[in-house]
Amino acid sequence: MHSFLTLAAATAPPAGGAELGQVVGATLAITILTAALAVLGLRHRAGRLQALDRLSTAMGRQTGLPGWAALPAGLAGASLLTAAFGMYWDIALHIDQGRDAGPLANPAHYFILLGLYGILAAGWFAIVLPRAEDPRSPAALRIADGWYVPVAGVLLTACASFSLIGFPLDDVSHRLFGQDVTLWGPTHLMLLGGAAMTLIGILVLVTEGHLATRGTNAGAMAPAASGRLADRLRHSRVIGACGGLLIGLSIFQAEFDFGVPQFRLLFHPLLIAFAASLGLVVARTLLGRGGALAVVAFYLLIRGGLSLLTGPVLGETVPHLPLYAAEALLVEALALVVKPGRFRFGVLAGVLIATVGVLAEYAWSHVWMPLPWPAHILPQAIALALPVAIAGGVLGTFVAGALQLRADLVARPRAWMAAGASLLAVAATVAFLLQTEAPTDARAQIALRTVHAGSGPDDAGRTVAATIRFEPPSAVADAEWLTVTAWQGGGRLVVDRLRSLGDGVYATTRPIPVSGDWKAMIRFQRGRDLAAIPVAMPADAAIPVPAVPALATATRAFADDQKVLQRERRQDVPGWLWGVAGLVVLSITSTLLLVLGWGLVRLAQAGAGAAASSPAASVRTRRENEASQSTGSPKPPAASIATNP
Repeated sequence: MHSFLTLAAATAPPAGGAELGQVVGATLAITILTAALAVLGLRHRAGRLQALDRLSTAMGRQTGLPGWAALPAGLAGASLLTAAFGMYWDIALHIDQGRDAGPLANPAHYFILLGLYGILAAGWFAIVLPRAEDPRSPAALRIADGWYVPVAGVLLTACASFSLIGFPLDDVSHRLFGQDVTLWGPTHLMLLGGAAMTLIGILVLVTEGHLATRGTNAGAMAPAASGRLADRLRHSRVIGACGGLLIGLSIFQAEFDFGVPQFRLLFHPLLIAFAASLGLVVARTLLGRGGALAVVAFYLLIRGGLSLLTGPVLGETVPHLPLYAAEALLVEALALVVKPGRFRFGVLAGVLIATVGVLAEYAWSHVWMPLPWPAHILPQAIALALPVAIAGGVLGTFVAGALQLRADLVARPRAWMAAGASLLAVAATVAFLLQTEAPTDARAQIALRTVHAGSGPDDAGRTVAATIRFEPPSAVADAEWLTVTAWQGGGRLVVDRLRSLGDGVYATTRPIPVSGDWKAMIRFQRGRDLAAIPVAMPADAAIPVPAVPALATATRAFADDQKVLQRERRQDVPGWLWGVAGLVVLSITSTLLLVLGWGLVRLAQAGAGAAASSPAASVRTRRENEASQSTGSPKPPAASIATNP
């Protein structure tokens, strides 16, 4: 695999969009797959194909869910694991190997495409599988006579489509703005965001399956669908889905996990706090006592496995990961004094996570993170994490309330306003941190000493040690990170945190590769200052740019970090074009969020109405009201996905 990728890199992949042959091949493959999927579903609806019926019925017997929920839920879960593996491998490949020639030239892309297309297939199957005689979700949408579609089918299809649209938009972006080989680009975030939101669709699908089977003859179900085993299966499904949601939310931290962020370090605690508050509030509300801890255990198992696969197994840079253990303990402790299920619980959980949780992750960053957090950023990190974590807790309460069929909580205008205000708070905090600049009056005197001379005409394998004097010495004082970073040279990423020798002089602590395709640079961030200085860069005819040689001594000025880190990005693009592109992505993203919100509210309203009209509704309602008055905890309808006692 490494020899293949090295050979591909030697052919100078394009820096402004994929090769035309790659675009044609990918388009043709997607067209054929989409046509085959459409034919498969329509033949099933016409009664001319029994394979889907047999497979979905078999899975329904094993899970206790209707076949139209069991098959798509299983397929979506497996597809998400496939896509997550592909995403982490893809990020590692770009960090270690550089850009590729297009969607078909990178082996990780096949896993991403297969996973995302599997999610699309899951949504399509959820739409076409239900028969007129099947138990129906009360939230289902009527398409035609005898054809009722679970709302989760719409949500899964929307999430998968959102992600898949990111692929062609990514190529368009590369052609307009140049190629970006880091994670946080608008179209890259579409790929990641759609996959993460798929977990909400899976939770909705499982909830609709339970609603549909409520009141059916238990004897007609599989042995797994009744009694204690059914409760355990449902509990396990919710743990897996909530754990997947935490993994999906955490993938936005990947630049920090690898150690090549292109924005301020303060983003790292904010992203962790948001993921923890949203994911763990959902988990504790739905699963009950110990739910947050169980979900974190699932997260660590899967994310740890992905790190092992990406690093030791495939030989790429290892992605690090936050622990979330302290945050789970905080949420569990809070639930002992404040009952989950109301916005107050989400707000208080956010406060605890943004304070104590951030402090715990600060300690963990010094144990196993490529860029540990300096102590002096903690006050600002906590202050900025507070609104973001509270927003996550509010959104987590909204999602969990819908899955508990609590129309009284999520269908009110105040609930929508709280959810909308939470999203705006996150957006405002992100916008506040996005603005950066490079210092204009700072320079560095770089002295290189050869550690390994290398071989051949291009000194292949050459490594150096560097001593760097910054002028003025205060230019890099109190840095949030100050490193020499070397990447995209065909080997594992090097992130070397510089050692201070005093008076503005710093030294590397490990050999730095500077030959071949390696891009070595000094990187610095403090507050809004984000800058880089090239140490050694190869010539690149596709951009085109000349080489920056690794000289024995050189004096170089700080430059904008993006210009050094992302050499392929075009600098001549007018600002209005960037604005239009951003608005396009923002509008598509807003549409997806509105669709998800609509689906959750529809589920809550329809599910609550169905529960209220059931034969035992009056007795159950009286008992739940009595329990709620005695404990202060709202009780979800019996048919909801909630498994808390």
